[in-house]
Amino acid sequence: MDSITKQEARSTNYLESRLAPRTDITDSDFEVPVIDLSASFTDSLDARKAVASQIRQACTTSGFFYVSNHGVPTPTLEKILDQAKRFYTELTKEQKQDLHIKKSKYGYGWEPSEYTSIAGDVETKEGWNFGYEAGLDKTGGDGKYRNLDGSEGKANLWPNEEDLPGFYNGVKEYYSAVLELARHLFRLFALSLDLPENHFDHMTTHPGGIARLLYYPAPKSDVTAQSASKEEEIGLGAHTDYECFTLLLSSSTPGLEILKPSGKWHQASYIPNAFIVNVADFLMRWTNGVYKSTVHRVVNRSNEVRYSVPFFFSINYEEVVETLSTCLKEGEKPQYPPIGAGEYILERLNATTKDGAGFFGNDNVVVG
Repeated sequence: MDSITKQEARSTNYLESRLAPRTDITDSDFEVPVIDLSASFTDSLDARKAVASQIRQACTTSGFFYVSNHGVPTPTLEKILDQAKRFYTELTKEQKQDLHIKKSKYGYGWEPSEYTSIAGDVETKEGWNFGYEAGLDKTGGDGKYRNLDGSEGKANLWPNEEDLPGFYNGVKEYYSAVLELARHLFRLFALSLDLPENHFDHMTTHPGGIARLLYYPAPKSDVTAQSASKEEEIGLGAHTDYECFTLLLSSSTPGLEILKPSGKWHQASYIPNAFIVNVADFLMRWTNGVYKSTVHRVVNRSNEVRYSVPFFFSINYEEVVETLSTCLKEGEKPQYPPIGAGEYILERLNATTKDGAGFFGNDNVVVG
């Protein structure tokens, strides 16, 4: 299965097929709904199922939705965006170089714009990437977490406390809160698929959860719908996300663009204190394509800096993603072969580096 996982991770067929213009499709039913999660925190199973039904509707159409009343305190949201700003405005270039992702086998650390490209574009973004560690988990973890390559030990590259006082605690506050929300959402996803509410629980005891603090500078020149194709103006190239689903928090500066069925781009609105959630590849594969892992990109069309904090929620990296039998009609075969979760993510990350050889040139990592 290892070679199959690598082949699937490096394949661009799905992305290329979606980016092709479609003149035979209209976008009349396309929307990114706002789903109020309040009822999902009650003791009523019927209420939770009602929220799950809204999630299913979004996942089978646009693949994107907002969540409001999600339980993460507003001050926590504000603090993490402030930490993102601090990282890019208070650290020197030399201090960021000490955290360069070329020092990590897993794509963690500071990611300068010229070092990676998610889709081959010349991207303007900078990122600081980090992953799950037990100290960031309110549950304390189960002691079984392993890195993407199956190794033990902390892999994150943190700034020195004296260089950025309070940064670690600020990131921890946010990460632990959004991790708790992600586990809650996964139970709603299970209900949305007519599965037991706890179906995925045993797969998220020490889950993969890569997060990024992203910085998008204001464009060098006016960016219009007509000029957005210019490579130097792309903040983050067209792509799908790798894991189960993503929770995105951003500053008020817009930038996220979602590919509609016709091949035209939808500019996502900013909704204060809400997360944008989108289906990623694992859920698409689990559901045999019923849930949509939708192509998206980032283009900063304003005169302001944009900060965003995506959280990519995964499962325990040793798990295998294989089409759910409940998502197959009688006589239907899976569109996607089984893949190893951690290896798939690592291979997708490796493909974003400058030469595609991966971090540290490590192109032969096996998880398990």
